[in-house]
Amino acid sequence: MITFFATSLCIFLLFALLRFLHKVWWTPIRIQNFMASQGIKGPSYRFIHGSTKQISNMLEESESKPMEDISHHLFPRLLPHVYAWTQLYGKTYLNWHGPRAQLVVAEPSLVKEILNNKDGAYPKTKIDDYLKKLLGDGIVICEGEKWLKLRKIANHAFHGESLKEMVPEMVKSVQTMLERWRQHEGKEIEVYEEFRMLTSEIISRTAFGSSYLEGKNIFDMLMKLGVIVSRNELKISFPAIGKFVKSRDEIDSDKIEQEIRDSIIAMVKKRENKVITGETDSYGSDFLGSLLKVNHDANENNRISIDNIVDECKTFYIAGQETTNSSLAWSVLLLAIHTDWQDKARKEVLDLFGNQNPNLEGIARLKTVSMILNETMRLYTPVIHVIRKVEREVKLGKLNLPSNIDVTVPILALHHDPEIWGQDVHLFKPERFEEGVAKATKNIASFIPFSFGPRMCVGLNFANAESKIALSMILQRYKFTLSPTYVHWPIQMLTLRPQHGIQVIFHQL
Repeated sequence: MITFFATSLCIFLLFALLRFLHKVWWTPIRIQNFMASQGIKGPSYRFIHGSTKQISNMLEESESKPMEDISHHLFPRLLPHVYAWTQLYGKTYLNWHGPRAQLVVAEPSLVKEILNNKDGAYPKTKIDDYLKKLLGDGIVICEGEKWLKLRKIANHAFHGESLKEMVPEMVKSVQTMLERWRQHEGKEIEVYEEFRMLTSEIISRTAFGSSYLEGKNIFDMLMKLGVIVSRNELKISFPAIGKFVKSRDEIDSDKIEQEIRDSIIAMVKKRENKVITGETDSYGSDFLGSLLKVNHDANENNRISIDNIVDECKTFYIAGQETTNSSLAWSVLLLAIHTDWQDKARKEVLDLFGNQNPNLEGIARLKTVSMILNETMRLYTPVIHVIRKVEREVKLGKLNLPSNIDVTVPILALHHDPEIWGQDVHLFKPERFEEGVAKATKNIASFIPFSFGPRMCVGLNFANAESKIALSMILQRYKFTLSPTYVHWPIQMLTLRPQHGIQVIFHQL
């Protein structure tokens, strides 16, 4: 009997070892050779860790100190590995996230094919446990019928008449921020934190019917979880080990995730109770109300679960705040440096609105402000890369791709490519967009701050309206210059942000 169990254990361990070696050695070497046979090269696969240690070391070195001057040449700083390896291996090359192959694609024609995803060969990739705790299985992650259902809800909540109804709340939130600034006129204001509060307030008011203070606890917890996600992005995990031993980050993230869930469910119950008690006769027309209507739909097949609601709330809290916060802060930095463009934008705003508050019809006519925002998002794109999975064997351009590898699109590389934008690619030149986005590029997939194709950000119109309203109202009231205390230290943590904020001095007109 003992011999039987010993033999069985040996056989089990042998098969486990073979499976492990197949995953971390045989498969990577096979894929590496297959891609090399098509002319696709890259850094050699390293056992278990792939390219992650090289990438981690390069990032640590590049972001460890501020930039010597206020340069917008961010590509080698924020994606040093992509910058180095595209020069060495070309705009399409292979690297490794642990034993998983990642094809890095910085050629616009191929990017367009990937993100259009016409035949469903490039779905969203499976995300790690930390990011799943942050975003759940919401609209950013899910696929198929579930995605279509959630996309429909979001489209209804953030477009057309719904968006028009949000504008007064956006204006009110900006007014609150500007009232606070009156106490600091002629003094230094750190605008990244100010815009963080502003965008948090706006998404809370417009999407969830609450104030920033009511949602502050959720935002703070999401930020803590975001720090953990960024810290673990390049770490290779082994799920089998994680079942028995949990790291401090795993323990903390589990706790934070549960606290976020409890807070969102409390917000949901508060809205539901108002309907139950007769205080209101509907769940509301905002995003949370739209989710609750579907959750309580008479047709069971149309419903979404409470878990879906929690995941969507997490997604829109963080996405609705982080990206706009980033683009607004960098816009003000650029206008504080380039005061000629600040003056042009102010003249346009005053000609259009005078001293009246902006409205949705008017901001659609802000050509100069639109050019400035586009150029800001080209230079300082909030999300610097996106990842897709190769679902099955597929042809990409002239390449044959095997299934179960990832495809990475380095957005920042596209936005900083001199072959697309010219040798002045690192300069702030909003006039690039004078005739619109399509004519500014050789390929529409060269400028994708909100991604591209069917998975383009559903909050695009919301973010544009929010940014234009905030900038317009600031320009109506203030001239501003960059503080001499500002240190140029861009880093990537979920989105592109300034390590120590952006200090600006405002003078009332």
